[in-house]
Amino acid sequence: MTDLDLIDRKIVAELMRDATLPIAQIADRVGLSQTPCWKRIQKLESSGVLTGRVALPDPARLGFGLSVFVEIEATDHSAEWREAFTRFIQSQPVATELYRMAGTMDYLVKVVAQGMDQYDTFYRRLTDAVPVKNVTSHFAMERIKFTTALPVNTTSR
Repeated sequence: MTDLDLIDRKIVAELMRDATLPIAQIADRVGLSQTPCWKRIQKLESSGVLTGRVALPDPARLGFGLSVFVEIEATDHSAEWREAFTRFIQSQPVATELYRMAGTMDYLVKVVAQGMDQYDTFYRRLTDAVPVKNVTSHFAMERIKFTTALPVNTTSR
C-alpha cells in the first residue's frame, strides 16, 4: 500500500466523489492553497495512486439495461489459455470488468449489454474463442448500490 498522508487521502477522497471539482475547491476542502494541492494531485497521478478521471454514466440511460456476472471455469490453467482468454475479454466492449478468482470459479466477468441478444452474442463469441469448462451467468435484476469510491480514511493517520 502506498503511504499517503492525511491530506493526500483527503484529496483522493474528494476526487473520488467528484473529479470535476476545481482545484481551488479541492484545496479549500483539504486545507491547502491551490499550487500545493495541484502538485499533490500531479504526484498522486504520476505515482499511480490516481489512474484516471472519468465520467460515470448511468448504463440504463444509455440503453445498457442488462448487467450479467459471468462465472468462467477454465479448461486448463496454462499461460497460453490465460493469455488467449484475457485477449478475448479485452477485445469485448460489453465486458467491463474481469477478475481472476480463488474458489469455485476461475474468472468473473461483468458484462453490460443492451439486452439478451447482445449478451448471447458475447456468450457465443466467448465459447467459440476459447475452450471453457463451464460458464454460469447471473443476471442482475436491480442495481441497488454502485460506487467507485474507496473507503479512504480521511479522519486520522
